Amino acid sequence: MHDHHSHQHNHTHDADVKNISVAFFLNLSFTVIEIIGGLLTNSMAILSDAIHDLGDSFSLGMAWYFQKFSKKKSDRHYSYGYKRFALLGAIINSIILLVGSIFIIYEAIPRILEPQQTNTVGMFVLAILGVIVNGAAMFRLRRGSSLNEKVVSLHMLEDVLGWMAILIGSVVMYFFDLPVLDPLLSVGIALFVIYNVFKNLKQSLKIVLQAIPEEIDSEEIARELVAFDEIESVHDLHIWSVDGEYNVMTLHVVVAANLNIVEQSALKQRIRDFLLHEGIQHATIEFENESESCTLEECC
Repeated sequence: MHDHHSHQHNHTHDADVKNISVAFFLNLSFTVIEIIGGLLTNSMAILSDAIHDLGDSFSLGMAWYFQKFSKKKSDRHYSYGYKRFALLGAIINSIILLVGSIFIIYEAIPRILEPQQTNTVGMFVLAILGVIVNGAAMFRLRRGSSLNEKVVSLHMLEDVLGWMAILIGSVVMYFFDLPVLDPLLSVGIALFVIYNVFKNLKQSLKIVLQAIPEEIDSEEIARELVAFDEIESVHDLHIWSVDGEYNVMTLHVVVAANLNIVEQSALKQRIRDFLLHEGIQHATIEFENESESCTLEECC
């Protein structure tokens, strides 16, 4: 059962790396098109988005590297392997996205005060292409499960919304003299992205600080374990996540004094099977009997 899960996790991890690599090449290719299109249409909005997409390409490349790097197994330097490097990529990308969004607001404010005329037809064509390309990258990443992918997917969502804003703005500005519309929409999108970045950073920092994963109820797990006939009580129970997907648990289990070695081994396997079903992939279990004095029970 454990081997099957490990195989499934590796398969998911390979898909995560592939998703990010596809998004990287899509985004980088379109950035070049954006720069050329922005110069041809004399659109500061498109050129600003091109600069932002260059940052996105850097972020995607870094996310791709970290996601591949995180596949490395445990060694003498990192006993849990390199899974948490994917989390590092998510944190760095969140910071880059935050800085990029602030930059967009900074650039948009002068354009609100002094709106600039642009080639609306060229903007419209580029916007349609932008929605298609960035939308394809976003949906590719949304199929993934890693926190790294979720953060990078937010980059793509920002780009899709940005291009939709340019699309709507180009149509409106074609029929009405409202060039101020584009920077106003850009500010709204940037604020939406900043809100989501803080949510992702909060989740990442919880993992770094070894908080109990939100989807796991440690008290309920303790109650379920004590319901086992052979278990008297549990204590020193700790649960955390390595990367937002791979969860780890350590606990001390007080068992009946008459359990022999074979029965203890069978019980340990039952506990591991139960914990795996509850979303805990790695469990370290220490058996004790009631006559033992555990100093950890007092302080933890």
